[in-house]
Amino acid sequence: MERLIEALRNSTCTAALTGAGISTLCGIPDFRGPQGLYKQPDAERIFDIDWFDRDPSIYYNGARELVYGLKEYSPGPVHLALRHLQDLGLLQGIITQNIDMLHQKAGSSPVYEVHGSGILHHCRSCGAQKTFDEICAMIADAPESPLTARTVPRCECGGVFKPDITFFGESLPEQAFVRSQELAIRAKVMLVLGTSLTVFPAAGLPRLTLQAGGKVFIVNGQPTGLDDYAEARYDDLQVFADAVMGLKV
Repeated sequence: MERLIEALRNSTCTAALTGAGISTLCGIPDFRGPQGLYKQPDAERIFDIDWFDRDPSIYYNGARELVYGLKEYSPGPVHLALRHLQDLGLLQGIITQNIDMLHQKAGSSPVYEVHGSGILHHCRSCGAQKTFDEICAMIADAPESPLTARTVPRCECGGVFKPDITFFGESLPEQAFVRSQELAIRAKVMLVLGTSLTVFPAAGLPRLTLQAGGKVFIVNGQPTGLDDYAEARYDDLQVFADAVMGLKV
């Protein structure tokens, strides 16, 4: 990875775009993988805003383990490598498609969550706010079986708490996406890590870097639509993390 390391050393502004691949190294199933959330019955309804408003128990029952179980996971090698780059002053920001909050657990900042996350939940009726940990506690107090509407965390006003995850039918979080676009345009180097660049509009961000004259380096186990335009392409995220952790100023 000599070309990538040299580019990092020489770049005046570097950004990273991360996807599910970096979190599978932590043991978190890819939502779209063989054991992922989207293989469950009624999976298409779990993250659908119309269905959430109609019957929020579909989300809370379906996501109970794979979303609210995220508190049990720790940052993996790529999360720690990106924090290391930030500590060295070689990475100016992280754009993530993930909702697992592991970049924040690793201590990285700024992190732009273009699909939102469960860090905060808001009441659909009055707008009251609760943290992920507070919602986890409410869910833990609910019965696990049978799965009923009692598993749905409710506000004092009677409204339902919804995570600040972008559901199908909702717009991306505007501020996070605008900041991501600005960073992608400024970046002289964009690291694309663990994403096949299939989910738009986030997948279009590296194109902004290319259009502005920057370089894109891709590390992903599967092909992407930008492979032919990348400065270099690698398959192994662990090798990337090891190379980065060896960097010193």
